[in-house]
Amino acid sequence: MSFREQLNAIDTDSAMRQGGSAVEQSVSPYASDAYKSLKERMHLKLLERFDLSALETLKPEVLRQEISTMTTRLLQEEPEALNDIERRTLIRDIQHEMLGFGPIELLMADPSVSDILVNSHEKIYVERRGKLELTNVSFTDEKHLLRIIDKIVSLVGRRIDESSPMVDARLPDGSRVNAVIAPVALDGPMMSIRRFAKIPLRMENLVNELKTLTPQMAHMLEGLAQAKVNMLISGGTGAGKTTLLNILSGFIPPSERIITIEDAAELQLQQPHVARMETRPMNIEGKGEITQRALVRNALRMRPDRIVIGEVRGAEAVDMLQAMNTGHEGSLTTIHANTPRDALARLENMIGMANLNLPHRTVRQQIASAITVIVQVLRLVDGRRKVTSIQEITGMEGEVVTMQEIFSFRQTGMGPDGQVRGHFQASGVRPKFAERLHAYGVELPDAMFDPTKHYE
Repeated sequence: MSFREQLNAIDTDSAMRQGGSAVEQSVSPYASDAYKSLKERMHLKLLERFDLSALETLKPEVLRQEISTMTTRLLQEEPEALNDIERRTLIRDIQHEMLGFGPIELLMADPSVSDILVNSHEKIYVERRGKLELTNVSFTDEKHLLRIIDKIVSLVGRRIDESSPMVDARLPDGSRVNAVIAPVALDGPMMSIRRFAKIPLRMENLVNELKTLTPQMAHMLEGLAQAKVNMLISGGTGAGKTTLLNILSGFIPPSERIITIEDAAELQLQQPHVARMETRPMNIEGKGEITQRALVRNALRMRPDRIVIGEVRGAEAVDMLQAMNTGHEGSLTTIHANTPRDALARLENMIGMANLNLPHRTVRQQIASAITVIVQVLRLVDGRRKVTSIQEITGMEGEVVTMQEIFSFRQTGMGPDGQVRGHFQASGVRPKFAERLHAYGVELPDAMFDPTKHYE
């Protein structure tokens, strides 16, 4: 297929009228060598003709128009004649190259894409509705991909090079980025982008549309957040831990001061009084590192009402538990674990990383007295997310932390369409924290704990 035929394969004019949606759906069949070559030439000519220092003073919309005007002039010098639709398509891609993140800019604009996974410059996957799909988007070569990675990490003052080949960063919209280059990446640079919705999900979305949990479970979790109960959200990669953490933090009263601590800032809290902190890696000389543990300690001096930790993963678990045990109630965090019991074991291991040499019983007593509720989330094989268990920590029996399950999701089979079948069910146990919720004006009726009722 010729360059012109490939360009004409999409009704770009219709896509422009609909805000680019049609182009975004079939992101780029223009991956031909002819198209890449023309775009590369246009890009290089623009860089030669533009005064890069002057560009920094222009507003994005003005700069976008300048790029369009200059590209149109340059195309007149090209032997390949383009019609209006083809020219607009090329101009759009060059604007993405200079102002955005190149070929993945259209994927970033697609609201149905939750993850963008760049395995190499030629192989890019996306996740839609919990399922991975291979796209026909590609970078020109490894240098092109590296240039985009460097552009992203430099936005947040981080670096990636041979001496530091891995980096965590974030995009202006809060999306989380991880990039790996040689010598760690064997087949060329790799990048993973965990997207966040422009309009953050709310609890009613989880209940009514996504069926992640039942109204009864949602009511109880909302009450727990309001009543300043310490909660731990546990789950695997991509299970929706951070999404649920964001939603639960939305129930914190606006009068309270919230301190957030993250490796890469991604929380989207809506309260008016939020102080955000982010870790910093060591510099090229091996100095200047600021760990989560240092930030947790510092947060205690900042008069917090709540401390929200994006994910607990190391020695900061000690300081977090001590904060929960010394008046900073209502703290929230997430942890990577497959079950609530595994979450407790991981917490115990993290405390061991602090080299305090505490007896096992003492560590478990700290955990049992600090954390009240563990919420387990899971991404099912069909891509849907579910809250599979809500458990209350009730204390200690000997050297074992005791828990009781309040709600659970029971998988019963698979449907012919590949969807998981199952139901939510109460265990029949009324939690001990019901009295605390009552003191905060949150009532939990006995009927919601009826184990004979099943909810889809």
